[in-house]
Amino acid sequence: MQKKGDYIGELASYIKKNLKKGYTLDSLKYALINQGHSKLEVEKALKRAQEDQAREAPVLQTKPSIVYETLDTDSIQVEPDPRPWWKRIFG
Repeated sequence: MQKKGDYIGELASYIKKNLKKGYTLDSLKYALINQGHSKLEVEKALKRAQEDQAREAPVLQTKPSIVYETLDTDSIQVEPDPRPWWKRIFG
């Protein structure tokens, strides 16, 4: 059985399209295998789709920074609930 054109490329574009829809790589892999595509062709298409997505990903110009902020716990006041404990639990 001959495959027409760029068969792996078509599978890769199908995978990329469905990844954008929110499907996982594993679910797409097993779906394609269950539809009759060979495991080797699916693996090649997955690899090509991941390489294409890596090329299309934007390159960050600056590194993200993490800012830590401490809270003043002395200024936070918690008022106790005046209800008995059993009314707080059972309403």
